[in-house]
Amino acid sequence: MTAQRLTRKERQAQTRSQLLESAARVFAAKGLERASVEEVVATAGYTKGAFYANFDSKQELFLAMLEERFGRRLAEVERVWSAGDSPPEQARQSAADFARAIRADPEAPRLFLEFSAYALRDEAFRGELLARFATLRERLEAIYSRRVEQYGIELDIPMERIVRMVIAICDGWELWQLLEPDAVDEQMLEEMMEAFTIGLGVMSGGLEPPERRQP
Repeated sequence: MTAQRLTRKERQAQTRSQLLESAARVFAAKGLERASVEEVVATAGYTKGAFYANFDSKQELFLAMLEERFGRRLAEVERVWSAGDSPPEQARQSAADFARAIRADPEAPRLFLEFSAYALRDEAFRGELLARFATLRERLEAIYSRRVEQYGIELDIPMERIVRMVIAICDGWELWQLLEPDAVDEQMLEEMMEAFTIGLGVMSGGLEPPERRQP
């Protein structure tokens, strides 16, 4: 059977995806500043022309990698928090999904550290990075706020701060899991997120849905 030929748009998407995969490996190994465009394209099996047809610079490629990962993460969170489980169960499942994604993408923790370290040295890149994190936070706020409304909960802490706390928990776990993988395991992240969610519920008067509450 003859393989179906890709359209021009499909070929472009394939090239972009392969460049992103190649860049993840190269950047994780060498860092953004020491890695070169030549290494990225050579690892992917393309030319520099293919690179510049998709990206203006290494920094733009770097940010595209981040956006792609954020997109996948948001899709997972949306799926979990749209289910009918209780918030603590959803928090555990969301944490398990995050840990599973890290396990499937071993370059991710090192890339996160590289994102952060480079942002501290380059103010323009820092602004671009923070803008993308702001978009991530806004999307997470919308997802969590819908669930809070379904439960009729009045939180004492603004949702914007809660989302920052969730990100800080995940990022802290990601760092220490990289440094001490045997001691900081995946179950620990699930336990932290469950405990955090239960704690929010206690502060707000409980996490029972409205139909189950005592009059």
